[in-house]
Amino acid sequence: MLTLPEVEALARAAHAAQTDKAGRPYTEHLAAVAEGVRARGGTDEQIAAAWLHDAVEDGALSQEWLEGAELAPGVGEMVMAVTKRKGEAPPAYAARILATPGALLVKEADLAHNADPARLAALDEPTRTRLTHKYATMRALLGLA
Repeated sequence: MLTLPEVEALARAAHAAQTDKAGRPYTEHLAAVAEGVRARGGTDEQIAAAWLHDAVEDGALSQEWLEGAELAPGVGEMVMAVTKRKGEAPPAYAARILATPGALLVKEADLAHNADPARLAALDEPTRTRLTHKYATMRALLGLA
């Protein structure tokens, strides 16, 4: 079974070459989401899922890797719950998150960091406006205040 520090190291290595929309190292986002889960009282499994939450969606790790990895119970399910599918409608995405134990807290921390005003301020106005609306819509679908 991979330990939480091993999962963190794996996620950092898998995303090492990636940057976010503002050009910042993507691992900063992963660390912020993991910390957000921890600060909200999340379990080690939820923190591990936070480290891996974008790995499949961003192509840093494959779904096959995730399915075969020696992860704590529930981690892979949470990761796949928060992994957006191409062409998937937001209500279906939200329903999957809500139906998967532990996934809502991971997505809540992800949305909180994505919608951080300081992070959004680094983006151009059209992108900032589009993402602000997108994150607000998802929060509403998930029942997050």
